[in-house]
Amino acid sequence: MTQRIETDVLPPPFPDHTQLPESDGTFVKNFQEHPQSILLTDSIGPVLERIHPDGQYAIGQDCGIYWRETEPPEKGAEAPDWFYVPNVPPNLDGEIRRSYVLWREYASPLIALEFASGTGEEERDRTPLNRSADAPREKPGKFWVYEKIIKIPYYGIYEIKTGVLEVYHLLPGYLYEKLEPNERGHYHIPQLGIELGLWQGSYQNQTQLWLRWWDEQGNLLLTGAERAEVEQHRAESERVRAESERVRAESERVRADRAERSQREAIPRLLGMGLTSEQVAEALNLTVEQVREMS
Repeated sequence: MTQRIETDVLPPPFPDHTQLPESDGTFVKNFQEHPQSILLTDSIGPVLERIHPDGQYAIGQDCGIYWRETEPPEKGAEAPDWFYVPNVPPNLDGEIRRSYVLWREYASPLIALEFASGTGEEERDRTPLNRSADAPREKPGKFWVYEKIIKIPYYGIYEIKTGVLEVYHLLPGYLYEKLEPNERGHYHIPQLGIELGLWQGSYQNQTQLWLRWWDEQGNLLLTGAERAEVEQHRAESERVRAESERVRAESERVRADRAERSQREAIPRLLGMGLTSEQVAEALNLTVEQVREMS
């Protein structure tokens, strides 16, 4: 009797970050996007180094977060302009990340930020995934994906044209609640111990309104260049202070030398006028011993 052995046909493994497109092929929407991302990443660096001394975190800048398999693959991804994921390796198997693949990481970003060039309609799109087999497989709205699928705790939408910033916090049940800013106009991110807000200033040859970080005391988190400039000013102030102290000490020495010389010249004259050493000492605010030494 011959026994037939059936073999199970396994589905292909889910692709990883090296097998998926690193871009959806679209252009960045304005010249502020890349400097804005760099500004956020640069200034938050010392905070993340303190939180993650082991270096286990990743920052994405206009990189895809893949949350489902689709054809083409880009339809199953969203690419926030900036996002931060705690407690994941910055590289995978020694390779720089090309994208963030949710089904291989199992960890959502803590915060994602979108820099909206228009009205923010795309960034606020709550259109759900259409699961009907007969309906066309349209891509769901970005807001819905972040809220219901990727479940990002903090989602910020910055309208560059109007200077409006909205920040949402994910509640139990995966519903976004729009946050109110604090008295400084900032949004608190307690897991990081920092605040997010808007700052008017110049960065990379552009003077406009930027997204920036502050600490919980309201101090602006500086970029590396800003920290170096502050240190340069501090060193220059210290040099000026030291030079002023040297000049003051030298002036004091000259004044003391002149006073002593004047006293030495006055003592013989006063003694010659018949004053006693005690009277000369009292007149010149000296001790009798000093008068005798200088006479």
